[in-house]
Amino acid sequence: MNTLIRASELANRIKQAPQGEPLVVVVDCRFNLADAQAGEAAWRQGHIPGAHYAHLDRDLSGPKTGSNGRHPLPDAQAFEQTLQRWGVTDQTQVVAYDDVGGMMAARLWWMLTHWLGHPHCAVLDGGWQQWVTMGGAVETAPPATGHATTSMTADRVRPEQVIQIAEVAAALGSPDRLQLIDARAPDRFQGLNETLDPVGGHIPGAINRFFKDNLQTDGRFKSPAQLREEFTALLGQQPLASCVHQCGSGVTACHNLLAMDVAGLTGTRLYAGSWSEWCADPSRPTAR
Repeated sequence: MNTLIRASELANRIKQAPQGEPLVVVVDCRFNLADAQAGEAAWRQGHIPGAHYAHLDRDLSGPKTGSNGRHPLPDAQAFEQTLQRWGVTDQTQVVAYDDVGGMMAARLWWMLTHWLGHPHCAVLDGGWQQWVTMGGAVETAPPATGHATTSMTADRVRPEQVIQIAEVAAALGSPDRLQLIDARAPDRFQGLNETLDPVGGHIPGAINRFFKDNLQTDGRFKSPAQLREEFTALLGQQPLASCVHQCGSGVTACHNLLAMDVAGLTGTRLYAGSWSEWCADPSRPTAR
C-alpha cells in the first residue's frame, strides 16, 4: 500500500506477523508545533503495538540555518540511519500515523514514497483516533531497535521531486511553469494571524488549498472521487507536472500531495523550504 490504510487492515497485518518478524513497520509521527516534546510524551503513554517514534525535528528534518526554512529535509545518509534503526528494508511495508488527520504522517510518507522511491508506505486513515475508536491494541513498551540493511541511501534520492527556491523565484508570474499550491489555513495564506513565521502572506501567484479540506468530519480522507473533483476544480487545465506543493515549512504540503495521489492526480512535486524559507529574505516579493 502506498497511500492510505484502514485501521482494521493494519490490525490484521500486525496480528499476522510471525514472532519477531513484523510484516509492517509502524511509525508514530505525533507532534505539536507549539510543544516539541508533546508528541513523544504521548507515544510513551500509549501507542500502536510495535510503533517507533518519529520526531519531526530530529528524524524528519535537518539542521536549520536561519535561511532554509523551519523544517528542511534531513541529510539522506542521516535518514538512512533512522530507517535502519526502525528496521525498514526495501521490502518493508511502512505505516505512518499521527493524531491530526495525517498532517505529520504525510511528511514521512512523502519522504519514503516520493523522495526515496520506496513503494510500500501508507498513512493510517483517521490516525490515532480511528485506531482507538476501533478498539485497537495499545502498548507503552518501546519497540526493539533494528539494524536493517537498506539500499535507501543518498544514491536513491530523487532530487527532481523537490523544487528549489531558485526555480520558484525564476517562475514567479509564470503559472505555465510552476503553480504553487499553499496548504496553510486561509487566514495565514492571506497574511493574517501569522504566529509561526516572522512575516505574513504568501508567495506571489500561489493558490490556497487548506490541507484540512482533504478530510471528512471524522478525520479520514475524502473519497478519491471527491478529492479528484475538488482538485480538478481548483487547478483547471493546469498540467500536473507544473504543480508544486508548499506550506509554512514543507510539512502540511505533503498532505495535499498525498490527497492528490489518492485521487489519482500524480506527478506533482514539493517545495520543501516553503514560506518559512521564502520569507527569510526580505528582498523576496510577498503577497497578501
